[in-house]
Amino acid sequence: MAKIEIYDTTLRDGTQQEGVSLSVEDKLKIARKLDEMGIDFIEGGWPGANPKDAEFFLQAQSLELRHAKLAAFCSTRRANGSAETDATLRHALDANTPVVTMVGKTWDMHVTHVLETNLEENLAMIADSVAFFKGHGKTVLLDAEHFFDGFKANPEYALQCVQAASDAGADTVVLCDTNGGALPHEVAAIVARVREEVPEAALAIHPHNDGDVAVANALAGVMAGATQVQGTVNGYGERCGNANLLSVIGDLQLKMGYECVSEEQLRSMAEVSLFVSEIVNRTPNPYQPFVGASAFTHKAGLHASAVAKFEESYQHVAPELVGNTNHILVSELAGRSNVIQKLVSMGIYASPRDADDRVVRDLLAVIKEQENRGFQYEGAEVSFEMLVRRSMPDYEPPFDLVDFMVIVEKHRRPAGVDADSVACEATVKVQVGGEVVHTAASGNGPVNAMDGAARKGLLLFYPELEAVRLLDYKVRVVDQGAGTGAMVRVLVESTDGEGTWHTMGCSANIIEASWMALQDSLEWWLLEQRRAAAA
Repeated sequence: MAKIEIYDTTLRDGTQQEGVSLSVEDKLKIARKLDEMGIDFIEGGWPGANPKDAEFFLQAQSLELRHAKLAAFCSTRRANGSAETDATLRHALDANTPVVTMVGKTWDMHVTHVLETNLEENLAMIADSVAFFKGHGKTVLLDAEHFFDGFKANPEYALQCVQAASDAGADTVVLCDTNGGALPHEVAAIVARVREEVPEAALAIHPHNDGDVAVANALAGVMAGATQVQGTVNGYGERCGNANLLSVIGDLQLKMGYECVSEEQLRSMAEVSLFVSEIVNRTPNPYQPFVGASAFTHKAGLHASAVAKFEESYQHVAPELVGNTNHILVSELAGRSNVIQKLVSMGIYASPRDADDRVVRDLLAVIKEQENRGFQYEGAEVSFEMLVRRSMPDYEPPFDLVDFMVIVEKHRRPAGVDADSVACEATVKVQVGGEVVHTAASGNGPVNAMDGAARKGLLLFYPELEAVRLLDYKVRVVDQGAGTGAMVRVLVESTDGEGTWHTMGCSANIIEASWMALQDSLEWWLLEQRRAAAA
């Protein structure tokens, strides 16, 4: 298989997305993870542009990268200046990286109106800067900024810029769709033209996603002769982002027969996606191709039934190839196959052949009725499991709720106090075996007070519950038109420090809906501990 180099610019271009900011330690962690995944080049930032990037390149010298080469980013020398005395080039040289990538103008309008110099001087700026770094033994890439817009405006001059870089010794010329407005057929035609006019130049493609075709443009560029693709993990980047390298790698390697990383490294893609999203503090996109949590999720009964028989029937690749898994959802759209597969995965049945048709039909009817009332199990699979287990004739719950009461009191603020006083207190009765415990707790809200009271009683019997805590609590209005009398759905995310799980409750009473979700969470965890102890 032909090798396509992968150049990652998450640490520079990725941080230009609104809301994304990385510390020096964040950048070092991501660099190590990208190296493990087999990325060929990691662009660390712009040396001298800010203290953070200066510190990164200083600390990066102790990075023990096994495969990737670190790149420093800069611009060509200033107009009418000297490469030897240019401060920007010196900062990049002092970063002590094996690779330097320079941005250079290739759109004549930018040369005359932004740089405010002439076209010949810009060609000299490109050539001098490339030669400067080659003279210091660096691998040099010219980032041909706005190349596709520049080519459309003045193809002869854009090609002269590529030729100047190549003649000066540039190892790769990067054709950038900086504004992200090119379309795949245009990229293919222009890259092919550059290959024809400057055949000695190695070409890379650097697409932005403003037209929502960055990945398609990357593939078009490779098909036309580019041997390197530049982009970011999860497509982070300025405005609408850069080409998502995870999708690019998946398509190139699994669909087009190119080699980007090893098969083992390919299986780490889902992990890398999650790792980077957590560091940049962005919620992972569940619908992201290849690596998203929902990328191989099947909701329709027809699809689930087909996948159970033949996985390729509704999956474009095997999810395990990219470190992902498939999921079968249970909802009002589910069919018999969805339910059976969930029951098998829960251990209720050993195989689909063992399923009791009457039980499955009854359970499917309950699910559809519950969802008609506002319940939704596809985002709360633990609540679905509890629904199933409670329907089993031999089920013995670890505890039962007898009753609860929640009191919310608000008092007018006294003179000199900034805010009114609001107090919440809950009393809960739970039964474990034949013993009923009555406990009370206060909290900063009614749900928090009720959670505290329930735990206080349950910890007397199950001290291990101390490990369980709530990570997230969300409320959704189910029937928007009903005003304050609307049904609400409460979603709870819980953790024990090792894993996370999701539960749900639904009621016109938000306190009752919250209790449903809390009860499912605590009860399921206790059952898991019981099963683990019996194993």
